[in-house]
Amino acid sequence: MNTVVIIQARMGSTRLPGKIMADITGKPMLWHVIERVKKAQKIDQIVLATTKNEEDHKTACLAKECGVELYRGSQNDVLDRYFHAANQYKAELIVRITADCPLIDPHVIDKMVDYHYQHEDLDYISMGNPNPCPDGLDTEVFTFQSLDKAFREARLPSEREHVTPYIWKNTEKFKLGYVFDQKTDLSHLRWTVDEEPDLKFVREVYKRLYHEGEIFVTHDVLELLKHEPKLMEINQGIMRNEGYLKSISED
Repeated sequence: MNTVVIIQARMGSTRLPGKIMADITGKPMLWHVIERVKKAQKIDQIVLATTKNEEDHKTACLAKECGVELYRGSQNDVLDRYFHAANQYKAELIVRITADCPLIDPHVIDKMVDYHYQHEDLDYISMGNPNPCPDGLDTEVFTFQSLDKAFREARLPSEREHVTPYIWKNTEKFKLGYVFDQKTDLSHLRWTVDEEPDLKFVREVYKRLYHEGEIFVTHDVLELLKHEPKLMEINQGIMRNEGYLKSISED
């Protein structure tokens, strides 16, 4: 089964424009995301899915620099972008990653893909409902058939922009699975980058844990925060999934 990671990335972020090219230890944030995803063992291809906008020429160039595939498509209809990227690269199983997650964990990606192979009847797999993991480890796995159905049937702007809501909202049409249980709730931890304090937090983490050519993982970050809990105060109080909630209000 051709398992393809599709990383969505664009320069035109509303809250923090150009964040994917923000410097972290001398490299763009997107570079770190791609290099971390490359460490996953259970995937066949990585595709960077960006827009056709002129400002994303730089994004496209980074894909070439990192040696990953490229697809350029719609800016706002990200579901359309995913469908055509998956179709072009003949994906049978898609792993969805967003470019604002510079602490994405390749071990989590492998665990999610493995879960699909153990439960091949599932159409869509996420981390949990509700998600018990830190905001910024977000990984979704779904079949091309599910993506195709969502692409053809989803109508709401929020469903088109955020790719998977049509799938996980329609449990009568899709069979869903969740990988992580609710025993340990780490959802209060914020590791994604949407605003300036998020970027500051991630830079502090990289300053302490990053070594060129090596990958630190979730356990390492949790241990760091155990020893330096004040780091968590840097980006406290920012709402989780604010972008999606805003999209719903505009449907």
